[in-house]
Amino acid sequence: MEYVFVFSSICGAAFGAGVAYWLTIKQLKYKLEEAAKEEFRIIEDARQKAETLLKDAQLEAKSRLLEMKSAFDNETGEARAELKKEERRLLQRIENIDKRQDQFQKREIEFQAKEKELNNRIETLTVKEQEYLQLIENMQKELEKISGLTSEQAKEILLKSMENEARHEGAMLVKRITSEAKERADKEAKKIISTAIQRYAGDFVAERTVSVVQLPGDDMKGRIIGREGRNIRALEAATGIDLIIDDTPEAVILSGFNPVRREIARLSLTRLISDGRIHPARIEDVVARVTEEVDITIKEAGEQAAFDLGVHGINIELIKVIGQLKFRTSYAQNVLQHSVEVAFLAGVMAAELGLNVKLAKRMGLLHDIGKAIDHEVDGPHALIGAKLAKKHGESDAVVNAIASHHEDKMPESVYDYIVQAADALSGARPGARKETLENYIKRLEELEGVANSFEGVSNTYAIQAGREIRVLVESDIISDTDAVLLSRDIAQKIEATLTFPGQIKVVVIRETRAVEYTNK
Repeated sequence: MEYVFVFSSICGAAFGAGVAYWLTIKQLKYKLEEAAKEEFRIIEDARQKAETLLKDAQLEAKSRLLEMKSAFDNETGEARAELKKEERRLLQRIENIDKRQDQFQKREIEFQAKEKELNNRIETLTVKEQEYLQLIENMQKELEKISGLTSEQAKEILLKSMENEARHEGAMLVKRITSEAKERADKEAKKIISTAIQRYAGDFVAERTVSVVQLPGDDMKGRIIGREGRNIRALEAATGIDLIIDDTPEAVILSGFNPVRREIARLSLTRLISDGRIHPARIEDVVARVTEEVDITIKEAGEQAAFDLGVHGINIELIKVIGQLKFRTSYAQNVLQHSVEVAFLAGVMAAELGLNVKLAKRMGLLHDIGKAIDHEVDGPHALIGAKLAKKHGESDAVVNAIASHHEDKMPESVYDYIVQAADALSGARPGARKETLENYIKRLEELEGVANSFEGVSNTYAIQAGREIRVLVESDIISDTDAVLLSRDIAQKIEATLTFPGQIKVVVIRETRAVEYTNK
């Protein structure tokens, strides 16, 4: 029974498995059929979409082809139109060239005809020229016979006549130009100089080249000299200044070439006298202290001058040199005050002319710095000062203004002439400088001698302290036109041979007198 049950169980299981397999196979077939249907549907949809896309692409391609064709037709149409225009232009140019060629051919024919005509005229003129030359030669011979002069003599007379005429015209032209220039220049110069003078007033202190120290009594002279002259030798050695002790009552004279050393000696001696202790050690101590004080004073004087003028950036060594000018005089005019005045006047003139005022003031302040060391260095103080300024970094314009203010070097800019004018104005004004009678008379005699050296001058008179010279000429030798040239020649010779401050006016006077006597 058990075997039957087992067998039946196996058979049941096998049947169940077979049924399950059949169902599975059936489901698979169904799924395959559905998949095939889905595949067919997808393929059909894809085919329809592909056909649609192909149709759209064909339509778009046709549309683009039409557009490109239309654009190509437009472009080719424009190109054809442009080519037609160029073709018409070329045809016109060819026609114009043909016309011009025809004209050139006609002109060439005309030119050939004219050239032939000109050649004929030249031949005719050549023949006539020879005839005229022969005629002129015959006329010259006739004129020589009639006038009694050779051709060379006639040329000489003609040249002399032309020379006199040209000289007369030249003199009149010089007179007219000079008159016009003076009229304009004098007016402007007077305005500028008067403005400069009105805006400045300087106080000057006359200083001598020697210093005098007053003593409380003549017995002080012995103490200054010392035993066997040791005190005076110590003082002279320490200061480099000579002490002159003579019969002048209650006074000692200090003489020296260096004004700074002379000032140190004066202050040192004054302190020694007031202190009463005079011996070599004390002298050396006092001189050393006074030297330091004077150095400080010099620096302060230079700085104050630059500050008053508003001139900045000057090298400290140049400031010290400017301060040394405080103890330097020229014709009894204090050089530092003179330099300050020149700087101010130069600044005013520069302002009137619309130029750089600070630069003009800088040039004016430094123009005489060479005088501070000209006793130590050989050469003109203008060139010495220019080298010193260049050494301490001043510009070429400032250096040239210093070097040219006495024309040791030619002026190069308007600033150089401004400094010259300001220097002359400061030094030449009445009372600015002192001049000995002998030098004054000698200068006037030299001035008159230059004018008397010219032919036709009868007499000369220097007036206005040598600022003007009047020249009387002989009327039968010097004409009115010659007088203009003579005044110019005299002025040029004075400039070349004499040294003078400022300006000298040359006046040539020509007079014609008619004298007749009555008889009865």
